[in-house]
Amino acid sequence: MRVIRCAGLTKRYGATVAVDRLDLTVDAGQVFGFLGPNGSGKTTTMRMLLGLVTPTAGHAWVNERRLPDPDGLARVGAMIEEPAFYPWLTGRRNLEVVALHGPPPPRPDAVGAALERVGLSAVADRKVKAYSQGMRQRLGLAAALLADPVLLVLDEPTNGMDPAGIREFRALLRSLADDGTTVFLSSHLLAEVEQVCDRVAVMNHGRLVEQGPVAGLSTVRRRLRIVLDETDLDRAREALAGRTLRTDGPEALLVEGTDGRAVNQALGNAGVWARQILVERPGLEEAFLTLTVAEEVTGATAPR
Repeated sequence: MRVIRCAGLTKRYGATVAVDRLDLTVDAGQVFGFLGPNGSGKTTTMRMLLGLVTPTAGHAWVNERRLPDPDGLARVGAMIEEPAFYPWLTGRRNLEVVALHGPPPPRPDAVGAALERVGLSAVADRKVKAYSQGMRQRLGLAAALLADPVLLVLDEPTNGMDPAGIREFRALLRSLADDGTTVFLSSHLLAEVEQVCDRVAVMNHGRLVEQGPVAGLSTVRRRLRIVLDETDLDRAREALAGRTLRTDGPEALLVEGTDGRAVNQALGNAGVWARQILVERPGLEEAFLTLTVAEEVTGATAPR
């Protein structure tokens, strides 16, 4: 089942294109990472998926219902940017207010269960004005869990959390996915995304520039590290002319997107013998930077 599907989804604000003809699918039971620098269109996309922003063109389906059909959003939990609560009420009372006014009606034990799941039971009766930023983020997730959602849409959910809290949050998201809840999240913490997500999509300037499994994205820009005698560097550069390469220290070259056999043959034909040829697979962070920096900078900043 595809819980999210976008076909040509577009949002313009005057002359600025915030989201440009987005085609995207998210299958059930995944933790899906939605990545991109500020202004790339991530939050605008999420707002369209939640019915908060009307698309300029294209269509979106949530839980196999074409928006704006409200039935598609009946079991969707969301936390977009920083959650807002009544600071003079306790965490528990805030959730009770959310449960009272938010359809569909949750089950009677939903507030306690949500507090327990996000690790706030011990401070549930403390006023929210005394909560740390990380605790407020947890409370926002608890509010999103009240209706037992099949889809969670989370925008930067670990803002303000310390490393231990982020690790616990990561385990929580994984357990939710293992229980069948689909998690669609944006984050700037790429190391965390790499550890928790099954698939990712990368946005830049409103366009989708790459999507696929995390492992596939982090290896798509693989490279070779060639270790040589320093005296052979110039001849090696000449032998590998036409390939994308750069110097890496006094005795090595990095060659992008090629195979070791072809490089070794080119060097051998030039009488250059490498001491080592190593395949390097950059992590998600480096792949992300490569994808976004490679995109042409338009000079316009799209709304988030």
